[in-house]
Amino acid sequence: MIRLGIIGAGAVAHFHAESAGRISNVQLAAVCDLQRDAADRVASPRGARIYTDYLAMFREAGLDAVIINTPHALHLEMVLAAAEHGVHVLVEKPMATTVADCDHMIQACRDAGVALVIGQIQHFLPEKLAAEDVLAGGELGRVLMIRDYRTTDYRPGTRPDWFFSEAMAGGGALMNIGGHCLDRSIWFGGAPVESLNASTLKRFGVPVETDGAISLTLRNGVHVSVVVVSDAAQRMDEVLIVCERGTISCSPHHGTLVRANGTTRTVWEPLPEDIQEGFFLQLQDFIKVLDGGTPKVSVDHARHIVEVVLASYAAARTGETVVPDGMNAELTLSEVP
Repeated sequence: MIRLGIIGAGAVAHFHAESAGRISNVQLAAVCDLQRDAADRVASPRGARIYTDYLAMFREAGLDAVIINTPHALHLEMVLAAAEHGVHVLVEKPMATTVADCDHMIQACRDAGVALVIGQIQHFLPEKLAAEDVLAGGELGRVLMIRDYRTTDYRPGTRPDWFFSEAMAGGGALMNIGGHCLDRSIWFGGAPVESLNASTLKRFGVPVETDGAISLTLRNGVHVSVVVVSDAAQRMDEVLIVCERGTISCSPHHGTLVRANGTTRTVWEPLPEDIQEGFFLQLQDFIKVLDGGTPKVSVDHARHIVEVVLASYAAARTGETVVPDGMNAELTLSEVP
């Protein structure tokens, strides 16, 4: 039996907890949050112990693995502590707020002999898996271009305060929401980023960017456009994949549509349980890694997403084209526009 802990009882913690309850060899053993009431809401229905100190949880709960679901800048210290206690780690995206922190986490887990997996949920959502299957089938030919557009809300009071702290969140809408867009677009595009240009906006009087646009060229020549807009007139979350012989439109709102030869067909209809199913498949993947398997999403890919977001901030600040590959790890929050 794998004894699993969760650090951070907000946001998506209940998806993780529900997923653990569906896997026969996983027991949710402990939940930690600074707010005891929040931890209790996730832990009590499943008989898990409650902690407000994650180090005490590591010492006392006998964990085999932990899910870290906390503000981004805290990921490093918590991953290092888990590695020190021999606990395998699934950490929510973004992996960290600097490339140096990503590298530190990777090395610490490697040295400790524990697994490190990053929760890039896009790779497990049913509508995205349907798009992956269509691309793998080859009927549409090569991917040529991708447009990714997602709305969000970065007005004051619309999310916890830490999202508006550069030091804690690592940035604003591009680090948080744009990270999802970059993740899935680079995945579907089939190659890392070669170069990019970007622009950001700071609206509503908040200290982080509320909107952003990134134009990327992947190493295989695929062009990707990512746009994130706060408080838009219409809620949108679509990745449009343009291929040689057709297109794929993928969204949690309308499902996955394929257009080819003048006709459109639906290959995935959205279901209310799609998000929960994605978290379940992600946890299954993590457990497979603990049994010696290979994760669906590599830490190198997750690290690259952080690298690309930071490169986007540099491009927005300078107005120049930036090559993110091999960017030095010293790029810091002071360089975020």
